[in-house]
Amino acid sequence: MTHLTHKYNNINYFRYVDDILLIFEPNHTDIKEILKDFNALHPNLQFRADVERDNTLNYLDISIHKTPKSLNTAIHRKPTFTHSIIPYKPSHPKLPKYTGVKFLFNRLNSYILQNKEYQLEQNVINNILFNNSVPMEPLKQTAHTKTQKK
Repeated sequence: MTHLTHKYNNINYFRYVDDILLIFEPNHTDIKEILKDFNALHPNLQFRADVERDNTLNYLDISIHKTPKSLNTAIHRKPTFTHSIIPYKPSHPKLPKYTGVKFLFNRLNSYILQNKEYQLEQNVINNILFNNSVPMEPLKQTAHTKTQKK
């Protein structure tokens, strides 16, 4: 992999398990050539390339939007996402219920999101919680405290 990174003068390379994000200068590098070399690494490995569309590329749960001056990020959900978490019912143990909610707020407060994307994600989380009958009052205090720290 190091050899290929140097061969194509890649700007940056990120990998998480079997997902790779490769940033390169398109005027100096051909994605078809990179893909051909990656697929030649091992006969059991087969890579495919997703290229940006309308200056946007999704990687894991992040949507990266390229502007003339910067890169903006937002939370990405696959089209199959159902907006479901463990419903807030007395029959479910508390820990799994709150783990799902904690994950949503942790992601909201961990990623670098612009104000518009932050508000949009906060609205999505509120809808998810409402649709799964999660009481909002204790959660608002937690989210408000984290927002102030941010």
